[in-house]
Amino acid sequence: MDALQVNYGLLSELEFMGFSESRAKKALQSSGNSSIEAAINWLIDHENDPDDDQKSPDDDQDDPTEVPVIIDIEGPSISEEVESRSQGLSSPDRDRARSKMEEEAKKLEREREKERIQSGKELLMAKRRAEETERERFIAQRKKDKEEERRARDRVRQKLLQDKAERMGIHGASLMNEEKRQNPLVTKSAPLPDYSAQRTELMRECLRSLRRQYKEDDTKVKRAFQTLLIYCRNVVNNPNEEKFRKIRLRNPAFQARVGFCREGIQFLELCGFERVGGDQFLFLPREKLDMAVLKSAGIVLHSAITNPFFGLLSK
Repeated sequence: MDALQVNYGLLSELEFMGFSESRAKKALQSSGNSSIEAAINWLIDHENDPDDDQKSPDDDQDDPTEVPVIIDIEGPSISEEVESRSQGLSSPDRDRARSKMEEEAKKLEREREKERIQSGKELLMAKRRAEETERERFIAQRKKDKEEERRARDRVRQKLLQDKAERMGIHGASLMNEEKRQNPLVTKSAPLPDYSAQRTELMRECLRSLRRQYKEDDTKVKRAFQTLLIYCRNVVNNPNEEKFRKIRLRNPAFQARVGFCREGIQFLELCGFERVGGDQFLFLPREKLDMAVLKSAGIVLHSAITNPFFGLLSK
């Protein structure tokens, strides 16, 4: 192995500043004898390295790997300013110089630590932003998938209802005959006069709206239709009985069966009932009782009860 040259002038200055000969040699060797500042930086960066000065005298004698020092006679000599300074510095001055270097080394280490902490914070924030973005993307995709599934179910349900309606249409005439047979309000008289056609259609639209609004609760809708049919049937069968022509709006049974939806009350108003007593009652005056309207209401209600697709295919 070739011997490594050490600049004697730089070596002397490092020794004068308090560094051991072995560490000064290593510093100059590692920095390429470029400058005193480079050697000092190396010493600061490697201040925790094992010191060769700790070797025993016997180890020094038997160590064949000890780096020989070749004095660079013809290399750059120490400057007059450095020589003057080395000759004039006292022990306290060397201590101050050493303390100053230690302070600068500690300051540099603190700055590096701050930079590492800042870099760590930035990396953590970037990671959290990426995780939040990924979470939002996942939620949006999941919501989109659920919406697509719902639309697909609606399309299938609509198709099934249309198919059933087409099959039911084949037996339309027989259904009408069955309706007339079962509904006690349907008579064999001639069709209703033209003046009630518009009111009848309004009744039918009230029931359609109620069915669409509560399409997920078929039991509740059917119970409301049956209750309305009972009110109409009672008035037709007992036109002179006031108790059948008067309904208390706040009655719990009425609220649970009909009053929970405004369409149910609107249907009764189309039948001739009026709000009285500060909107506490629905009352049908005897002189305003129209049997044709009530029978028409009965036909519409019976159709809504017996037709499983009533109100579902209309918009």
